[in-house]
Amino acid sequence: MITLNNVSKTFTLHNQGSADIEVLTGVSLSVGRGECVALTGASGAGKSTLMRMIYGNYLTQAGEILIGGVDLARAEPRDVLALRRETLGYVSQFLRVVPRVPTLDVVAEPLRALVGVPAAEAQARAEVLLGKLNIPERLWGLSPTTFSGGEQQRVNIARGFAHQYPAMLLDEPTASLDAANREVVLSLIEDAKTNGAAIIGIFHDEAARARVCDREIDVSCFTPGLAA
Repeated sequence: MITLNNVSKTFTLHNQGSADIEVLTGVSLSVGRGECVALTGASGAGKSTLMRMIYGNYLTQAGEILIGGVDLARAEPRDVLALRRETLGYVSQFLRVVPRVPTLDVVAEPLRALVGVPAAEAQARAEVLLGKLNIPERLWGLSPTTFSGGEQQRVNIARGFAHQYPAMLLDEPTASLDAANREVVLSLIEDAKTNGAAIIGIFHDEAARARVCDREIDVSCFTPGLAA
């Protein structure tokens, strides 16, 4: 479902004489349906950079990033947006929403964006997820921009799991969560795997990684200067 073939990334530092810094080279990996793979490696190895490349936020200098048959390294912007809407979900560490949009609408939006999904069904799914993640119902009509950091993280997770994406990227999904909500998130990941999602994640929580991940890939192997 997710396949990378010989992917490389270079940053150009325009304020330092246009110096080129190669941060990743020769990345090749594959993640199948129902599988969760953890990206590991020391800080600075390129884990977050690789995640952003897979999501299409960063361009690649070489290689293929294939998700559901679409090569994100060469896809047109409209195709990238369609892939994100229907196939590829991303739970980042930070909630980014339009101010004043109610929390219930923020979580339901990924489903409402899909053709053929009734608004009532999208809202019902959002209500279930917000309830599971212990966001009080009295807050659902408020913008999550007014919430605490932990509450925003839970809203972000609810939004990320609203649609059953065939492929998912998870960046520290259990960070800043208490034990009860951590358990909910791990259960959501397990359910997504059962439903056939191919998942790539960054988990500094070793116990969480051991529970939901089927294997690990050390990104340092693809980092110039760090690779063995």
